[in-house]
Parts: sequence; structure tokens; C-alpha cells
Amino acid sequence: MGRHGTIAGRKAAQDSKRAAVFTKYARAITVAAKAGGDPDYNVSLKHAIDKAKSINMPNDNITRAIKKGTGELAGETYEAGSFEGYGAGGVAVIVDVLTDNKNRTTSAVKHIFDKYGGNLGVPGCVAYMFERKGVIIVEKTDEISEDALMEVALEAGMEDMLSYDDSFEIRTSPDVFNAVTTALKAAGYELAEEDVEYVPSMENAPTSPEDVKNLTKMIEALEDNDDVQKVYTNCSVDLA
Repeated sequence: MGRHGTIAGRKAAQDSKRAAVFTKYARAITVAAKAGGDPDYNVSLKHAIDKAKSINMPNDNITRAIKKGTGELAGETYEAGSFEGYGAGGVAVIVDVLTDNKNRTTSAVKHIFDKYGGNLGVPGCVAYMFERKGVIIVEKTDEISEDALMEVALEAGMEDMLSYDDSFEIRTSPDVFNAVTTALKAAGYELAEEDVEYVPSMENAPTSPEDVKNLTKMIEALEDNDDVQKVYTNCSVDLA
């Protein structure tokens, strides 16, 4: 599975809709904080805060999101969920959501799939084409030795490391993801991205430019929805 789009390209896309990303990350913090508001004792909360800080979310926003999760401030109750289906060209799609109104979100996601030639399916219809993996991205620089990076990650439990034009992608099992990220940070590496994701075990490529266009528009529309946290596909074509 190639990682599509450069780091610079993904950052530019993220910057263009920063307010929407703030909303999504704030929800993730609120949900994680339900298990405890101290990130030193709540790994999920620490991870959510780290992601928010990576896009320069103001500390006041982070604090407010934590307090909503712990009940110190009134706020909506969010429920995690996912949708599965096929986009144009038969590409498998998984959509992770955090919503305070499941019916609204289901309707919106179905509408987007239908509008761009996709089909929303039942739970499990495409999940078998993916594996849950910890994914850590380290940007390539002249100062970073591939061998040294691999050694640190391997000692912490890494499964694999892929090399791209502008980055290294380290993959782990979900249960050692936090151990590997901690080891890399302790060794002085700056992590461009870090998350537990759905990584496709089999890929599919749209056969026509029209399918690529519709799939791209569908993913963009899903990502623009405040309830949607992340969209995964098994598309082997760069949609960036």
C-alpha cells in the first residue's frame, strides 16, 4: 500500500480547512476525556491532544474540549461509529465518525455516497480488505539516517518500515503503537503524523478518469462533514 500524496500536499489541504479540522480534533479530545481528563493516565487522550497540538490548536480549545468530556462543562454527547461501502470504480471505503445524532450522520453519509456513484453497504462489507495498524510518518531530512531510525523503531516493536520520496512510514500492531511513538520521540525524532488506521491489505484502482473524479469528490465531501473523523480507501491511485 503506497501512501498517497506528499507531506506538503497533505499539510496544505489541512491548512485550507483548519477550522473544520479543529472541530474534528476537539470532538476526539472530548470523547477520549470521558475515560479521564489527565493525559498522563489516559493514553487515548494524550494521543488526541498531541494530534491537536500538531495543527496548532489553541490551548484554550483543548482545555475546553477536555472539560466537556469530563463533565466540567456542558456539551454534546458524541458516539463513535463507522460506515462501510464502495466508491466509484468499486473502491472500498471506510468512514469513521463521531456524532451526536446518528440518524443525521447516516443520512448525510448515504447522500454523499449516492451523489458520487458509490454505494453505502452493511457493516463488514469491506472491512475484511483492511487491517488495523499503527502508522507513524517521519519526514525525510539530511540529518535522519534510515538505519538509525529503523533500529529505534525495531527495538520498540515495529513491524515494517516503508520509504517514500519525502518520508518514512513505520507500521506497528495497535498494541505496541504507543510504545513505538514514545521510543521515537525519546530518541529525538519529530513525527509528522501518528495514528492507528485502517491499512488496506488489498488494493483497487478505478478504471476511468470519471471514476477517479467522482471518488475524489466523494472523499472531499465526506471529509468536509463535521461528523466525519477520517476516511480510508483501498484505492491504489493518488487522489491528492
